[in-house]
Amino acid sequence: MREAASERAESVAGHEDVAWDPAVAPDTTEHAREAYLPKPRPERHGVALCLSGGGSRAALFHLGVLRRLNETGVLSQVTTISSVSGGSILAAHLARTVPVWPAKGDPIPSFQERVVHSFEAFVRKNLRTAPLAERLLPWNLLRERTQIDKLVRLFDRHLNGARIEDLPGPPDAPRYVFCATDNVFATNWTIERERMGDYMAGYTREPPQWTVGRAAAASSCFPPLFDPMPIDVSPADLSRGDYRGDDRDALIRGLKLSDGGLYDNLALEPVWNDHEVVIVSDGGATFDPQADSWLWPRLKRYSTLMGVQATKIRKRWLIASYATQVMGGAYIGIGSPVANYRTGGPGYPEKLVDEVVSEVRTDLDAFSRAEIGVLQNHGYLIAEAALAKHLSRAPLKITPAPLHLPARELMDPSIVRGLLADSHRRKLPFGRGRWLPYVFE
Repeated sequence: MREAASERAESVAGHEDVAWDPAVAPDTTEHAREAYLPKPRPERHGVALCLSGGGSRAALFHLGVLRRLNETGVLSQVTTISSVSGGSILAAHLARTVPVWPAKGDPIPSFQERVVHSFEAFVRKNLRTAPLAERLLPWNLLRERTQIDKLVRLFDRHLNGARIEDLPGPPDAPRYVFCATDNVFATNWTIERERMGDYMAGYTREPPQWTVGRAAAASSCFPPLFDPMPIDVSPADLSRGDYRGDDRDALIRGLKLSDGGLYDNLALEPVWNDHEVVIVSDGGATFDPQADSWLWPRLKRYSTLMGVQATKIRKRWLIASYATQVMGGAYIGIGSPVANYRTGGPGYPEKLVDEVVSEVRTDLDAFSRAEIGVLQNHGYLIAEAALAKHLSRAPLKITPAPLHLPARELMDPSIVRGLLADSHRRKLPFGRGRWLPYVFE
């Protein structure tokens, strides 16, 4: 019965807001077809900004993208910010530092002082090691939620401890959607100001009593370093879910959330169907060729291959949607050199992007000034190239603005290669920055 109900829901649900109701849609074949098709261009509204997963590396790449989008007046036209993992960390910071947005088409004033400087200070902290160290205390060895509870406390203190329901929303600010993965139903679980849940388990009737820090932690609890986060919600608090099995309540009581990138690392799920413009900033892992090896590396490679193929399908569909004018927008990827968008203009060479910049580690360890500067430079310049080639055709007001590189002194490829020589390495067990003070917070 469980499998049948799940298959029925999957067959008629193209995204989280589609629910099957035989009284409303007796022709399930037609309903399924409509659910999988995007809305036609005249019925699509709003500008979505999708911030991918990829830890602090992705967050810093996104920050560079946002800096250029803000200078040209595009950022203030965004109506929805959908985020995963590292993207959710930056989104939580943005929600705190810019509670009220300017008029559409105007730059956010004092963006560098309000947003950039404080986020750079945040990523210089080693917030990765303290949760892992706390789990090793004797009384926590069997308590599997130790790491994620600690991460929530750190995010509440250092990132954004406001309640989700107190977030500003339209028309004063964008709609923020934090995405996690529902481990029970394998769906995209969303947390936003008015509700949280997914189309299988259902949605809360009241605004979630979560902090923004907890939403960001749920979105970024990547296994195996962080065990899944229990939702701590009663089955009675969720309604309108597609799953109707006799074991529904038991499943929901055991429902836990993992990193949103396990399901959709591009954060497209909440916006693909109905937004007129979709801009995707992707700081996720790139795929590198690798010779076959012995059993353990091979098993890890299998897992990587399964994740890569899912993301590649989403990227191909996204770019095909741009090409067929289903929607406007641009894909801005950390693995792309500026030369992929245009000839000439500043940017890192393809070999440096492939071998160094896109290979920076993705964890929440402390980042150096060089790593912070290079990742922002790259996101900034790829965003500028995408603005010129793709977003100029979208229904957006783009104001020409001179380039103000985040770290002009870090544009020499030989200097970058030297400063980031070991940036791809995770330094275990203690990391690169002070961590002991965070254990006692």
